[in-house]
Amino acid sequence: MGIQRFTSASSADEVAAALTADGVAIVERAVPESAIDAVLGDMEPHIEATPTGIDDFMGRKTRRTGSLLSRSKASHDLVMHPLVIGVCDRVLGERASTYQLHLTQIIDVGPGSPQQMLHRDQWAWDFYPFPVGFEVEVSTIWAGVDFSVRNGATRVIPGSHRWEPERKGSDDETVSAEMPKGSVVLYTGSVIHGAGTNQSDARRIGVNIDYCLGWLRQEENQYLSCPPEQARELPVELAKLAGYSRAAIALGYYGDTLDPLEAVHPGTTDGPSF
Repeated sequence: MGIQRFTSASSADEVAAALTADGVAIVERAVPESAIDAVLGDMEPHIEATPTGIDDFMGRKTRRTGSLLSRSKASHDLVMHPLVIGVCDRVLGERASTYQLHLTQIIDVGPGSPQQMLHRDQWAWDFYPFPVGFEVEVSTIWAGVDFSVRNGATRVIPGSHRWEPERKGSDDETVSAEMPKGSVVLYTGSVIHGAGTNQSDARRIGVNIDYCLGWLRQEENQYLSCPPEQARELPVELAKLAGYSRAAIALGYYGDTLDPLEAVHPGTTDGPSF
């Protein structure tokens, strides 16, 4: 099974349907290369200061640099990309009343980095066995360079989101998410995947932005990565997506049942309530 491919003119319904059917989809050239260059330009000093991973899973030749909301204003357009948000509305919006930003991260896979262990992103929640078909996360990786088999494009097993939790998958079942710079691969937290081997002499850089249901804990702590004094500079909808909003029925309030959005954008909520 291959990966279904779409263009920036495709509808969120089409992409969401592919994600539901296969667990993965690619939107080719979703943004201009200049949009990616702007994010990487903002982040390059931080990437250079980031140490490589401490184990094989994190990648001993891989750097993972977070806090994109506060470090790169250009990243906001990727986080809030209308097609991606539309897909999340359809895939996650059916499971909960709210969803949120789960993590933001530059993944810089260095030359010679071996392939990553196959895994499911939703294992982050203590390997909890969510029911098959109950999606709690949508992950995205934006291509910061052309992704190819040679430079370690992410490997995905389409259809594995429908497998029982104990089935792990094998390398010969994977398909490489090859795509040009500015493209984005979307996949569910339940689909099996992993970075490929970078056999090239250049860095393979991706912009990883993930979303999850509002009643789950975020992988990246957005309140430290983008604290209130910086969140005040975010547009209201982005601040809410980052987690500065009440979730589900009564989750996340502060003080006297105030919506956390009041802390960064006063006067934009209805006041104390559940």
